[in-house]
Amino acid sequence: MLLNLPVSKTPATEALDEAQVSRIIEMAWEDRTPFEAIAYQFGLNQNGVIKLMRARLKHSSFKLWRARTHGQTTKHLKLRSSAVTRHKANHRVKQF
Repeated sequence: MLLNLPVSKTPATEALDEAQVSRIIEMAWEDRTPFEAIAYQFGLNQNGVIKLMRARLKHSSFKLWRARTHGQTTKHLKLRSSAVTRHKANHRVKQF
């Protein structure tokens, strides 16, 4: 799923190490993590996340991700219901 390609260097991605890029990709795939949380934590806006995902994922994986996130209300704080206050679903229980 991940390609080992270098991320095109922009001011936002220039300071990111491989672990941070991996975490951004993970957060981008999560349904309940809004783009604003990624921007707050890593300084990468939605367009930056899209560019990073395009550069790092296979073409088919990128298309699946875009189809999944496009228009999804939980990926944008302004569109999300005020009832969604948690990052994780209520039915998920952390397993050790």
